Amino acid sequence: MAYDFDFFVIGAGSGGVRAARFAAGFGARVAIAESRYLGGTCVNVGCVPKKLLAYSAHFEEEFHQANGFGWSHGETDFDWKKLIANKDREILRLNNIYQKLLDDSGATLFEGHARLVDAHTVDLDGRRYTAETILIATGGWPVIPDVPGREHAISSNEAFYLPELPKRMLVIGGGYIAVEFASIFNGLGCKTSLLYRGDLFLRGFDGSLRQHLRDEMLKKGLDLQFNTDIARIDKQADGSLLATLRDGRTLETDCVFYATGRRPMLDDLGLENTAVELNEKGFIKVNEEYRTNEPSILAIGDVIGRVQLTPVAIAEGMAVARRLFRPEEYRPVDYSQIPTAVFSLPNIGTVGMTEEDARMTHDVRIYEARFRPMKLSLTDSQERTLMKLVVDAETHRVLGCHMIGPEAGEIVQGLAVALKAGATKQHFDETIGIHPTAAEEFVTMRTPVRT
Repeated sequence: MAYDFDFFVIGAGSGGVRAARFAAGFGARVAIAESRYLGGTCVNVGCVPKKLLAYSAHFEEEFHQANGFGWSHGETDFDWKKLIANKDREILRLNNIYQKLLDDSGATLFEGHARLVDAHTVDLDGRRYTAETILIATGGWPVIPDVPGREHAISSNEAFYLPELPKRMLVIGGGYIAVEFASIFNGLGCKTSLLYRGDLFLRGFDGSLRQHLRDEMLKKGLDLQFNTDIARIDKQADGSLLATLRDGRTLETDCVFYATGRRPMLDDLGLENTAVELNEKGFIKVNEEYRTNEPSILAIGDVIGRVQLTPVAIAEGMAVARRLFRPEEYRPVDYSQIPTAVFSLPNIGTVGMTEEDARMTHDVRIYEARFRPMKLSLTDSQERTLMKLVVDAETHRVLGCHMIGPEAGEIVQGLAVALKAGATKQHFDETIGIHPTAAEEFVTMRTPVRT
């Protein structure tokens, strides 16, 4: 059968664009469809604008700290609308870059909602196209729980477009998105409370990191309420919101922001017209080659629910393009030792095994350093940095590397290469540090704090 395209990608987020661009570069006839915005969640309502807001949230502290270094300044003023306008301009620039990347690759971009008609046919707002292989890369969507008054709450999608900066904010959730936005709004001057139904946020992260970040966030004035949740939300006559908690307490606020999870974006995708199946968590079920139960239909990224990070979706898109159209260059995605950062205040950078996970299969030695960063030595800030290595006691291989402190993500990215290469504690010990830096602590920790 003659198809209109060799490869049809549904979703122009980071993973979909990478797959489409490289498949086209490998000589395939490629189409990609997007109904919202180029770049997907990350570029538009995710990691990129979130980090821009996180940068902004740092400045109040830095203005204050500047006094210790001899700088004097007048009254500072924060303009939320200016920040959002500048953010929007940067996102538009990135959208245009994605457009150019696709145009230059030779892929055909369709703007509209794509829906599967069968295993090889896509309907695009009434127009039909056939393809030998179809890739679903539609990403995820934030979920607001079904509590009474949920219509008064916002998600991360709306947080980037608030017309005014709320004076009071309730952030609900215990994952990295909740922690990041609580830090951001607190740093920008909101009276911020973070509510989480569990004992401590960031479940799955190293325990030392979780506890250290809790302590640092409390120092910064955040109201952290664990083992609590909202039962209902009511809008009051003055426009404020009243959140009734499950324990009967009430909290008055100007904004309730839910960061309690994301679902795969499968709305009106037409999966029922194919043999594609979902797994027990509602994500598209795929094999090691990202093929669904319908052999001609593949899926990658957040929609398959493996590791929901932008660089992982990009790696998956690259793997699909190579396997289909340049098999001699194909390399499977390695999901081990994926580094990640949390842009809380202060930042987290982490790669490899947590202490808790490592102890299940290894005898370990734990190295930690906790100190006040040199940058704060002339200020009254009591923020402390944590650096931690999890080491196999028998082989001396470094199993995990974790940090909380300024530029943690920038520092740990480089160390992720070392862990990927199998570095041992001796390699760290024999590496000469760059002095004076915070990063040198990773190569000067000599005595384990516990085994």
